[in-house]
Amino acid sequence: MALRTQSSISATGGGGGQVSRRPRILVAGLFHETHTFLERVTGWSDFLVRRGDSMIATKGDSSPMGGALAAAAELGWEVVPALHVHAMPSALATDEVFVRFWGEFCPVATAELSRGLDGIYLVLHGAMTCESIPDVEGEFLERLAALPGAKGVPVFGVFDLHANFTARMAAHSQGLVAYRENPHTDARAAAVRAAHMLDRALRTGQLPKMFFAHPPIVWPPTGTATNVDPMRTLLTLARALETRHSDFWAINVVAGFSFADTPDTGVSFSIMTTGSEKQAREALAELSARALELAPLGNVTEDPVAQVLQRIPRDASGLTVLAEPSDNIGGGAPGDGTGLLRALLAHDAQNAAVCLCDPEAVQRLSPLQIGDRATIPLGGRGSRLDAGPVTLEIELVRRVDGRFELEDKQSHLASASGDFFDMGACAVVRHRGLTILLTSIPTPPMDLAQWRHVGLPPEAFSIIGVKAAVAHRRAYDPIAARHYWVDTPGPCTSNLATLPYRKLRRPIYPLDPLSEVNRDGARFHP
Repeated sequence: MALRTQSSISATGGGGGQVSRRPRILVAGLFHETHTFLERVTGWSDFLVRRGDSMIATKGDSSPMGGALAAAAELGWEVVPALHVHAMPSALATDEVFVRFWGEFCPVATAELSRGLDGIYLVLHGAMTCESIPDVEGEFLERLAALPGAKGVPVFGVFDLHANFTARMAAHSQGLVAYRENPHTDARAAAVRAAHMLDRALRTGQLPKMFFAHPPIVWPPTGTATNVDPMRTLLTLARALETRHSDFWAINVVAGFSFADTPDTGVSFSIMTTGSEKQAREALAELSARALELAPLGNVTEDPVAQVLQRIPRDASGLTVLAEPSDNIGGGAPGDGTGLLRALLAHDAQNAAVCLCDPEAVQRLSPLQIGDRATIPLGGRGSRLDAGPVTLEIELVRRVDGRFELEDKQSHLASASGDFFDMGACAVVRHRGLTILLTSIPTPPMDLAQWRHVGLPPEAFSIIGVKAAVAHRRAYDPIAARHYWVDTPGPCTSNLATLPYRKLRRPIYPLDPLSEVNRDGARFHP
């Protein structure tokens, strides 16, 4: 594939001499982590769409797009903005979402390719699924590669550690770079790293290829923290292989997103290299073999919430954090599950707090004055797995506008939303010893400003329930005296064997025993 070097990017000046010009880079984003087991759908209106100046305005913020645009300015690129389409994790996207995205992107890309582009930079998630398109990013990249004038134009970009990487993603890109940390504290840094790799390609004229492997493993999000095994060992091995092989520009250790029923769901590895395919395949085989050895360590499940509550002494000092992965908002769950709420009520927990996404309850409370009491149903509407709403007599403590600035600009939440997040209209209510924050928009609990913004210092509670798997830990670990994960009913269960997979390739661990997986495992190493 022919590639112009940055030194050859020039234009003829008015006096006939050569004057250098900035590399023209088309920038776009398509970002959605799709939970295919939820019963609703995600439509075009659920996405935030930025175009032109509004897209450029994110330059410098805490998001991957903000980091990419800041790097572009530093590297002297002429940025050609297409559009950035983004939604928080949620249910299956309608086909209309991709039709409308491609309908806007294609004319812009076609026109700019005809004028001459030096590169294309993309901000992707990697686990997006539409009604009839299981591999949205692969479909997008394949269509992009087929556009007139696209041949020879390098495609680089950044994607989430929880992507379900595919053969088409590898075949139709040259430089996709994954986050390396979970919680995703390095999403912006990964985007900057990918931009510098595109700059390297333009400066040197070298164009890497992408190779990948899918070991037959799928892990729940609770098993994918990067500060413990199996991910810690796999990331350490990836860095060692990069050191060993100078032709390897980057090795991606991709944890996968287990709540997507697709043939490509699960753990994967990809290598960006200017070296030989044989060298890349050998490294991928080493990584895959190590992942299979460590596979049981990633199959993390929780004890029932009632059992966990019994273990906590009534007079325990400091904050106890109870993480409820089954209603993990960062994994697409509705955030209104009542499993943990019911358990806290049954336990008569004191000085405890939980957050529920319940816009109906917030609206019901609108006629009340602060201090008024009412009996209303709370939560339990978002998933058929939940027992349904809990009817409580509550006292209205306060109402709050839910837009807050993140305290931690490197948090997992910042990787998805930038510097701010909007919970919508909020209400704080109290029932006996339990304080409940009601939001109108599902809010991943990854930043303590969520509580402080509504006047509730999280350190002041004895128990806080958190609807998350791993990503909350950066925020809560510094203030928690103890931390437990609890099993409750919900769509983001860590017990993957209970999910109704139909398209997932088999055999695969832990749905199938390792003995059977290892017998057939070679076919998952392309």
